[in-house]
Amino acid sequence: MVCTSCLGSVVVEAGQFGIFQAPRIVRYAVGRQFNNFVPNLIATRNISYNIWDCRVTTRRKMMADTSSMAKQGPVLDVKPEKDDDGGYASGGWKSEDGRLSCGYSSFRGKRASMEDFYDIKTSKIDGKTICLFGIFDGHGGSRAAEYLKQNLFENLMKHPEFVTNTKHAISETYQQTDRDFLESEKDSLRDDGSTASTAVLVGNHLYAANVGDSRTIVSKKGKAIPLSQDHKPNRSDERKRIENAGGVIMWAGTWRVGGVLAMSRAFGNRMLKQYVVAEPEIQEEVIDEELELLVLASDGLWDVVPNEDAVSLAESEESPEAAARKLTETAFTRGSADNITCIVVKFHHKKTEPEVSQQEAKNLSTSPAHNF
Repeated sequence: MVCTSCLGSVVVEAGQFGIFQAPRIVRYAVGRQFNNFVPNLIATRNISYNIWDCRVTTRRKMMADTSSMAKQGPVLDVKPEKDDDGGYASGGWKSEDGRLSCGYSSFRGKRASMEDFYDIKTSKIDGKTICLFGIFDGHGGSRAAEYLKQNLFENLMKHPEFVTNTKHAISETYQQTDRDFLESEKDSLRDDGSTASTAVLVGNHLYAANVGDSRTIVSKKGKAIPLSQDHKPNRSDERKRIENAGGVIMWAGTWRVGGVLAMSRAFGNRMLKQYVVAEPEIQEEVIDEELELLVLASDGLWDVVPNEDAVSLAESEESPEAAARKLTETAFTRGSADNITCIVVKFHHKKTEPEVSQQEAKNLSTSPAHNF
């Protein structure tokens, strides 16, 4: 996403992706052609891995960071190779316990630069399995989105109330990370920003937190249910908040804060920070057998793919990686002019056999069909 007032100062930092490969890797696509999109477009080889408590076989140099919390395992990080072609990346993994599988797909699309980033992490903290999924869509440059990929989930997992009061931890961490980013950029002439659409799974509780106009949805019995509401300036509550703070909403091709930014909440954006806050809206879901899948994506997808279509397309594919690729391809073929990045998570619920009474069991054991 690029703010029209910042087009002249966009910094091209394409193709820096953060990809987690858990044990039991399903598969990943690296360095292949994405022929369904653009002929002869070569996929990015720019890939990094953040891995907790698992082993990976790779020919690239691996570095261990032992500064992480003692409650979670050491972090292994594979440094990406330099590659300026940007382009396309996808992959997938499955959790060790088989409860969920995940696929991701990211495509530069028609943009000259890649400003989307994503992050997928898993760990165990205080005996609970933790999974974190995030989409970060930069505007006016890629620095804010890249900073979120590198720091947001790391900061969240270090919050003292992350497990005991997850909503509070998310709200505090997101706003503090925004302040940290602005402080890190205080001597820079850039003023870029980023959305953050995230899903945090703590045990069987799912917390969807949103800042900006990326989006998170779930499917329950095939029905699409949004877990976030786009932060647009013309949303009545957002307009009221901004105007009460002294800001104005103007029409410039679309509704914009101060006639500049087409979203009402974001990380970064120092010049509009008084009005464009990074306070997340958070929804909580309990993972039960009705919840089938989770989709997070940047607005490059949602601009052209309605929620219901996204669920239908994702459910038509067996693997979440194939589902993520299909969503990305569909958005592009439908005319999306933006970077397109999505994550699909499928939940695998164990089917329990109905209990059989002792009398029914006795009848079965003495029936001709079972008496060999």
